[in-house]
Amino acid sequence: MSNLILFSQDVLLASWNLFLEAAPYILFGLGVGGLLKVFMSPAYVAKHLGTGRFSSVIKAALLGIPIPLCSCGVLPAAASLKKQGANNGATTAFLISTPESGVDSISITYALLDPIMTVARPVAAFISAFVAGFTENFINPPATTPTGKVNLSCPIDGCCDGEDCSPAEHKNHHTFLEKTAYGIKYAATDIWGDLAGWFFVGIILAGVITVLVPDALFATYLGGGFGSMLLMLAFGIPLYICATASTPIAAALILKGVSPGAALVFLLVGPATNITSLSVLIGILGKRATVIYLTAIAVIAVIAGLVVDMVYESFGISAKAVVGQAAELLPHWVVLGSGTLLLLLSIKPLLGIIRGWFSARNGDCGCHSSACHDDHNHLVQIQPLPPAKEK
Repeated sequence: MSNLILFSQDVLLASWNLFLEAAPYILFGLGVGGLLKVFMSPAYVAKHLGTGRFSSVIKAALLGIPIPLCSCGVLPAAASLKKQGANNGATTAFLISTPESGVDSISITYALLDPIMTVARPVAAFISAFVAGFTENFINPPATTPTGKVNLSCPIDGCCDGEDCSPAEHKNHHTFLEKTAYGIKYAATDIWGDLAGWFFVGIILAGVITVLVPDALFATYLGGGFGSMLLMLAFGIPLYICATASTPIAAALILKGVSPGAALVFLLVGPATNITSLSVLIGILGKRATVIYLTAIAVIAVIAGLVVDMVYESFGISAKAVVGQAAELLPHWVVLGSGTLLLLLSIKPLLGIIRGWFSARNGDCGCHSSACHDDHNHLVQIQPLPPAKEK
């Protein structure tokens, strides 16, 4: 019994240290994500994603990079884009780049890992999204004109529907401060409500890995090379975890001797793929595009992992030595204050998750923010749409 107590204390201490290191950067990422909700709505830019084999894919991949949506939330968003006229290639690119990256996960990557991984993660996400989207549009060229209708309704309070009230008129309805305040509120409630549960799962798992797993085990089997990438690929593809939650786990793996390239494979495939979403992907994209989606993610992740390992080796950098150093640049009071604020923001979503366990609602997608449940309900409505026509 005493050993169990000591083990639990060690896990909690390791998890708490990781949490404090990540908190300031998570708050920053959430703030940017909330502003993106107000100033750059995916529904508004859907009109740019309907035509063009290359341009629509590039725009969709770039659009998805900063948006903080998990693999649950991105499905209804992508289905909405598809319904509004986005072609298959653009939808595929958005589905890949969005869960693999995001301003929140980029921030926490800088906090818990290092600048190399911070750059490699979104770059690899963009490349895999572009390859998959371009391949799909090359095989099945999109229409020359968009077929959907862009939703220009007000994201703040629905005061305008974008039809009877023109965008030019709507500009005068909300001040910059009102939009900013709504964006911050949205980030603190809905975005974090969607991510909090998965993030704390990741933090606890990272603490368990740090305390329990011997360094030699990971160093032997995941210390680098093509075999390490394939093992991490097999581990990450069926896993259901968001980009933010995967980062502390990757940090713990690197500290245990996993090569940074193998950790990058986990960071890319874990958030973008999971068994539960495959049926939905087939409904949105079609079977062929879903195969292209999975193949592009796997191939690019392995190539990116091998390249990253080469970069570290060529510069003589030890990934274990630099993990988490970015957080040490901030004053202790900033780190502690950010951790306290993030804990306070986490109370409501975590209580919602606990209530969800007891209520055992049918059809729960695993998210517990109001926005995610709205997206999930929307997804249930659009899911019966016929899959993309295949040649």
